[in-house]
Amino acid sequence: MSFEILKPYLDNSINKKKIFIKTFGCQMNEYDSNRIYDTVKKIGYEKTDKYENANCYLLNTCHIRDKAKEKVYHEIGRVKKIFRSKLKPLVIVAGCVAQAEHEEMLKREPYIDLVLGPQAYHKINDTILEHQNKKKREEETEFDAFAKFDYLSKIKNQSNKISSFLTIQEGCDKFCNFCVVPFTRGPEYSRPFDQILEEAKQLVLSGSKEITLLGQNVNAYDFEGSRLSDLILELEKITGLKRIRYTTSHPRDMTDDLIDVYKKSKKLMPLIHLPVQSGSDKVLELMNRKHTIKTYIQIYYRLKKINPKLAFSSDFIIAYPGEDEKDFKDTLKLIDEIRFINSFSFIFSPRPGTVASNLLTIDRNKSLDRLKVVQKKLVHNQLKVNKSIENKTIKVLVENRIKDKSKLFGRSEYMTSVLFDGADNLIGKIVNVKIKNSNQNTLFGYVIDSTNEKVA
Repeated sequence: MSFEILKPYLDNSINKKKIFIKTFGCQMNEYDSNRIYDTVKKIGYEKTDKYENANCYLLNTCHIRDKAKEKVYHEIGRVKKIFRSKLKPLVIVAGCVAQAEHEEMLKREPYIDLVLGPQAYHKINDTILEHQNKKKREEETEFDAFAKFDYLSKIKNQSNKISSFLTIQEGCDKFCNFCVVPFTRGPEYSRPFDQILEEAKQLVLSGSKEITLLGQNVNAYDFEGSRLSDLILELEKITGLKRIRYTTSHPRDMTDDLIDVYKKSKKLMPLIHLPVQSGSDKVLELMNRKHTIKTYIQIYYRLKKINPKLAFSSDFIIAYPGEDEKDFKDTLKLIDEIRFINSFSFIFSPRPGTVASNLLTIDRNKSLDRLKVVQKKLVHNQLKVNKSIENKTIKVLVENRIKDKSKLFGRSEYMTSVLFDGADNLIGKIVNVKIKNSNQNTLFGYVIDSTNEKVA
């Protein structure tokens, strides 16, 4: 039902209603949540950070992590308790778990009113109004990325963050045997080139100095022959935009033009997140990853030749079904060679509906032992890199103050968190920070001016 048709019949009760969104998972979900906020403003909802004040409680879910479905029901249970003595809010489950489990959710949990898949956010206003009019529990889970982004392009992205996310591509055609993304986000879809540029300009006008381009396979972006490399070089021209990043990439899509853009771009940051998943060709084949360790290493050295300061981060699935001791040692060998500066590692966890969900898993204790060895090595690399920065001066984009307001927070070119003293007028600027000490995830220092004097 069209919002325009319903509009004359709406009562004033919808005015100044409040929506609370809890977001799980990836940066793309964060982007989607922000765009949902922008959308529901048109039907009278305001954002609230206090869930107990909400008239609408939306869970934007992620299916990547373990026990994702159970976490949703646990959260719904928590919401029930919060609103036990209050008027029940409109409860919406959105995101990838909603896409995968929509029929079961409406059957199992009567407290859920609406279920929206990640390709149906352009329908959220009509769906809410339809529910308000008919009190009917519904689900919207069709794959329609074109309609979604065409609709969202007409609504201003009102993010006013210094560092903002911008989705340019959704879905996946790779069908890795462990992954649910093709089933929850649909086939690969690349947004129109000009649509992305327009949204990027809006973000910069609203105060963004850094934009991270997002996609399930962001470097598979291809709109009418324009690739990610073309998009980066166009974004480069936007006055006021200081930094460009992209995630998440697939090794198969690290094309020559994308590698070459590192020779040309001044704003593209030197950290490349390129998930390898395993250091063993045998395991990669079992995963249906469609790349080899040889090609991965070749990409690494080609990029290091262009810029020796480039660094890699990655994802690792440990104890994938069929991984033996040699395969595991191959992963350790790869970590030693590439020296990833920041990575995510997890024990294999089967996802319903995937090829790997039917495979025999490796003993849990053995899996945990392998994970500990990998994480110890990855953390050692991270600590070593951060230690090497101590007593050096680095460029930091200042984003905000930390929660207790005691320090400014920013990020290095390599995405490392940096804490330091400083005035609020530094927010949004790139400043020189001399690093005094560090831990695994954070650098600590002080601002210095161009004469290397400490700024009071």
